[in-house]
Amino acid sequence: MSEFLEAMQEAADILTGKRQPARLHTPIDVRAIRRRRKLTQQAFAERFGFTVGAVRDWEQGRFQPEQAARAYLLVIDREPDAVERALSM
Repeated sequence: MSEFLEAMQEAADILTGKRQPARLHTPIDVRAIRRRRKLTQQAFAERFGFTVGAVRDWEQGRFQPEQAARAYLLVIDREPDAVERALSM
């Protein structure tokens, strides 16, 4: 029970600014990345190896991509030609 209370206190401290969270991520706009590629959710998922459900969940804000997927999405957004070349090998 004390672990739960400690976790609740930590959460309260983070919310009030007394403590920084262990990780701080800015949200990633998967929909904007996909739209810049002019792809449907289905085509984006197939081209880059995601499930359609994951793309949909990310775009609707139900989930945020895990760290590795975030990094991959950033590369897709910033260097799409390099990703396309790598995937076509």
